[in-house]
Order: sequence, then structure tokens, then C-alpha cells
Amino acid sequence: MSKDTLQRFLFDAAPVRGEAVQLDDSWREVLSRRDYPPVLQKIVGELMAASVLMTAMLKFDGSLIMQLHGKGRVKLIVIECESDLTIRATARWDEEGGDLPDLPLAELLGDGKFVITLDPREAGQTYQGIVGLTGTSVAAIIEHYMQSSEQLDTRLWLSCEDGKAAGLMLQKLPAGHGDPHGWEHLTTLAETITPSELVNLPPSDLLYRLFHQESVRVMAEEHPHFGCRCSREKVGNMLKMVGREEADSILAEAGKVEVNCDFCNQHYSFDAVDVAQLFATDSISTAGDTRH
Repeated sequence: MSKDTLQRFLFDAAPVRGEAVQLDDSWREVLSRRDYPPVLQKIVGELMAASVLMTAMLKFDGSLIMQLHGKGRVKLIVIECESDLTIRATARWDEEGGDLPDLPLAELLGDGKFVITLDPREAGQTYQGIVGLTGTSVAAIIEHYMQSSEQLDTRLWLSCEDGKAAGLMLQKLPAGHGDPHGWEHLTTLAETITPSELVNLPPSDLLYRLFHQESVRVMAEEHPHFGCRCSREKVGNMLKMVGREEADSILAEAGKVEVNCDFCNQHYSFDAVDVAQLFATDSISTAGDTRH
């Protein structure tokens, strides 16, 4: 059984909802596929925990894609979490510049931006929000995004250590009920959590540690998990989009077209026969679509 756990909860006496998440198996799956420097492991882990929390807050059937773009040593971090809590992650950084120093996030990224995309599973409008990198941590950047783009009071605590990534999120509900000062009271209680407690206490124990004097309604546990949507068919479709001329150029130079999935590190190889079959199938489809 997966060790990854998401726990949603509501407060009876205050207009506040929350979630706690711990990622173990899915986090290890990401680390097993790419050799990330320690400082980047921490950032990716915190973003993974945050993406699960934000996905679970949404009534949405599709994927939430979270991206950090930078012009410093770290160039790009992408986390994708689907509505069923399937999660994957990848990152790119300047590997030729030597060891990645343990610097604050803002210094590693340099001038950059934070992007959230909601990609619906069925045909529908894709939503995208973009903000500058305001804040010195992953939590601060996301809190700024939620306040500036969604006008929702949101507090976020994230940690990545001891081989786990974890997070706690509190959000003030627009339709208030109960104690009008409940938001301030509950966030003050949450501020007492330590990074070690966040990753090591099971969500149920975490909620008791913070809110045992409050009336809390706890929902059924959910279990995030690692997964990748890549396939040979999808890579073949990508090659079709690149075009026959470009594919033939790669074949002439390298003898085959090789593609690695950034998320799961799966390797796909297409030789001359494979490429010919791809475009022959495409040509047959096009030829059959004759209109008079």
C-alpha cells in the first residue's frame, strides 16, 4: 500500500478548510529517475507536495501543471498533478556550472516567473495564471500567487527532508461562518509546526498536534501516486508534428531518432523503418481524406 497520504479537513467553528499531505513513494520514484542535486531535490519535493494540495482544493477534472521558470542556475521545474492525484515532476538546471550551491530559491532562479495551468481532461478552456517570483521560498511564492491571482487567503507550510516531502495548507472560505477571528487563530496554531513534524507525523497525528482543541471534520484519506502519461504512440505523434524533413535529418546524422521522457526517463528509439512507417501511416490517412 502506498505510504503517500492526503488528508482533507474542515473546521466547524471557523470559515477555514485545510489539507495535509505526505509524499514518500511518489517522491522516491521521482528521485530514482533523475540525479538531482540536494538543493534541487528539496525544491522539487516541496513543489510536489504543494501541487497535490492545490489539486485537491479544486473541483476540476484534468491536470494542474505548476512551473517555475528561471534565468539563473535553475532553468525550469515542472510538476504535473492530475485530479486523481497522479503526480510527476522534472527539472532542468545548469549542469555545466559545477555543483548547485545551497542558495535561496530566488537566487537559484534569478529573474523568472511562476506559472499555474489548469488543463481540462475533456475539451474545454485551459486556464493559465502567471506571476513574478515574489518571496524567498516555494510556500511564499504560491501564497503570493493565491492572493494576487485568486484573491484567496491561503497559508502554506512545506518541508522536504528525511526522504519525504510534506505540506500543510489552510484556506479561508469566501462564505464565512462561525468565529470571524478563526482564520487568525488557526493560522497562529499552524505556525507552531516544525519541518521535522511536518514530514514525520502522520496527517492524523499532525492535526491532533495542532488542532486538538478545535472541532475538526476529517474526510477519508486519499493516496497520491507517481505516474507518467508518456508512450511510444505519443512520442511518434510528436515526431509527426516535428515533420518528415527534420526526422530524416536526425536519421542521417545519428542513424536513429532517440527521445527520453523528462518525467520518467523512459527511452524511446525510432530507426529508419520506424520513421518511414510513422509518416507512411500519416500519408495514407491524408490521402484517404479526399473531398469533392
